[in-house]
Amino acid sequence: MGVLSAIGRRAYTAAGWLTQPLLPDDVLGTLNPMWSASEPHAKVVGLRRETADTTTLLLRPGRARTRHVPGQFVGLGVRLDGVWHWRTYSATSRPADDLLAVTVTAVPGGAVSGALAHRTPVGTVVRLGPPAGEFVLPSPVPEKLLFVTAGSGITPVMGMLRELAVSRPEALDGAVLVHCDRTPRDVVFGLELRALAASTGLRLIERHTALEGRLTADSLGDCVPDWAARQTWLCGPAGMIDDLTAHWARSGDPDTLHIERFVPPAFAGDSAGGTVSFTTSGIAAEVAPGTPLMVAGEAAGAVLPSGCRMGICHTCVGRLRSGAVRDLNTGELHDTPGDHVRTCVSGAAGDVEIEL
Repeated sequence: MGVLSAIGRRAYTAAGWLTQPLLPDDVLGTLNPMWSASEPHAKVVGLRRETADTTTLLLRPGRARTRHVPGQFVGLGVRLDGVWHWRTYSATSRPADDLLAVTVTAVPGGAVSGALAHRTPVGTVVRLGPPAGEFVLPSPVPEKLLFVTAGSGITPVMGMLRELAVSRPEALDGAVLVHCDRTPRDVVFGLELRALAASTGLRLIERHTALEGRLTADSLGDCVPDWAARQTWLCGPAGMIDDLTAHWARSGDPDTLHIERFVPPAFAGDSAGGTVSFTTSGIAAEVAPGTPLMVAGEAAGAVLPSGCRMGICHTCVGRLRSGAVRDLNTGELHDTPGDHVRTCVSGAAGDVEIEL
């Protein structure tokens, strides 16, 4: 590994001598995308089947890797039929691990998730976005922890549990994980979670919804009577999140509830549509009413920065050069040149130019 690193450093230095006025990274990234510092990539070096629809991708990042915090997500860019598609997935490995693990569940009708979960061969090179998200544990870790998850909502919490088991095992003493899925066989990380509960102080409560029905506020109170006294991390389907958020607002302390949503809230606004011109990329795209600029640009072949794709992380921001955009969540209009536009949640209000 040290020899290869030394060779890589010498190659990078030599490229600096031979490629002026191009930057060395421009050339090295063309020769091998894993060498690029400006556009991080990762190679799939292993696959681990978790359930029939869920696969963990083991990634070896290139030299531009940024370590995540347990609970954060990363963007994955995959090329399908010549077009780059970006999606975000929780990192399920520990930050100190050599390999970055992301766990992907194939969504019905989801072309990207299906390809990643079922048709990704070892050796595939993907683009890698920076880690982001605030669904993380504070420091110091609270004494009374409660995790409530369902389906693939276990993925950000799995990263936390793996880190705590190694670095802070005492924090799992008395901690509770309530996890819901249809059957025992459908539980992602089921064997590992059960082994973790058997070897630490973690209390694991599995709810198999095919037999017991979905988790409700009342059923949560039955299995965790002291829920209101705990700091809680909640991730799962929108319906469960909405119900439990309302329960905390009525009967608990909303400040103790930490939420991660995989699906953004329904758009409250709309937009007229128009043509968006990405001035840096040199690509123009027609944007239908209510369609995010990012979606239209990617469909036209633009390679755009992205992260959460929900308007949270601000990775996708570009400057407005001309025209107007409408925030698809709030309906707010932005028409001042120089405004920062979140392309993942902004639609075109007529023709618009964005510096991306």
